[in-house]
Amino acid sequence: MSEAAFVVASPRLRLREVDDGDAAFIVELLNTPGFLRYIGDRGVRDHAGALRYIAEGPRASYARHGFGLYLVGLRATATPIGLCGLLRRETLDAPDIGFAFLPAYEGGGYAHEAAAAVLQYGRDTLGLHRVVAIVQTGNARSIRLLERLGLRYEGPVELPGHGGEGALYGAADRETAVRMATAAS
Repeated sequence: MSEAAFVVASPRLRLREVDDGDAAFIVELLNTPGFLRYIGDRGVRDHAGALRYIAEGPRASYARHGFGLYLVGLRATATPIGLCGLLRRETLDAPDIGFAFLPAYEGGGYAHEAAAAVLQYGRDTLGLHRVVAIVQTGNARSIRLLERLGLRYEGPVELPGHGGEGALYGAADRETAVRMATAAS
């Protein structure tokens, strides 16, 4: 496994910071049909483009916010299978969780396992009280995953660079949700 900073583990997975050694994986993942359709074309076609993406995306986010997208690897073999983590967008009121996996690893529960670990890390380690997600309205698989994670539909949201409208999902941690419910009554 890379020397990049370890972040969190789950029973089958280890999540760590993305580093330059992950460039080939980034090229592969960012050019899968699902990534291009539901997340968008990042223009990463080669090693140099992947290095630029890593520097300007995940690594810049770690430095600026203390979190970002993490490489998801199989715990047993360290094989990279996806990205999952938290993003900070100026247009949203809280960090949003994002995830993408290679097609061979979709449908095996890896996205749920990784996202649940990231949400727990966000609450327990980063002290986040609210996490949101944005998703294209036609992405039924991701919507089901968000709902299984406890995020609920909050309304439509514009998806910059996707040419359309998406859906905003949100969740507060239990303690904050109880405080908000008590304050509202």
